[in-house]
Amino acid sequence: MITHIALFKLKDGFERGSPAVIEAEKYARDVGRHVPELLAWRTGWNTVDRDISYDFAVIGVLPDAAALEKYQVNSFHRASVELWRRISDWVVVDLNDA
Repeated sequence: MITHIALFKLKDGFERGSPAVIEAEKYARDVGRHVPELLAWRTGWNTVDRDISYDFAVIGVLPDAAALEKYQVNSFHRASVELWRRISDWVVVDLNDA
C-alpha cells in the first residue's frame, strides 16, 4: 500500500474564498471519484493557524507503486494539479505502508 500526501500553501493574494481556490478545492475533492486506482481519498483545510502550517491537504491510499503511477498521469488528477499550481506551492510524500 502507498499513502500519498500532498500539502498546499496558498500563494500571496489567494484565500479560501477566492474563486480560483474554490474551483481548485472542488477538483481536489472530486479526484477520489475520477481516479479508479484510489482505494481511499481524503481532503481538507487546516484548522489550526501556525507559522509552519500548510493550508490544504489531500491524502490518497493506493494499492501499489503501479497504481500511484497511473494516478499521477490520470487526466482529471492532472487538471486538478494545474489548478493548484496557479494558486499554491506544495510538498508531497508517498509512504510505503508495507
